[in-house]
Amino acid sequence: MADPVVVDIPHKLGRDVARARIAGGVSKIAEIVPGGGHVEQRWEGDTLHFTVSAMGQQVASRLQVFDNRVHAEVDLPPMLALFASKVREKLAEKGTKLLK
Repeated sequence: MADPVVVDIPHKLGRDVARARIAGGVSKIAEIVPGGGHVEQRWEGDTLHFTVSAMGQQVASRLQVFDNRVHAEVDLPPMLALFASKVREKLAEKGTKLLK
């Protein structure tokens, strides 16, 4: 498996507000995966684990919420690894919009 796509998204919302916005907008974040469809999600403390089904593949992702940033990691399977730069760009864009 290739290295995960990693993005840190700064915010000034505080942990609780950032967590609430992410919880309410996880479907928008899932749009970062080309051809993405079904999304499964679960929270463990301040970390959202979600999986997007895309092009017959499972894309596992984690969003760890901190007081001043969200640390995102997306594990792209080899078939989707060629989209890594696009996924990184969209994740930064959609994550920033969600946290404004």
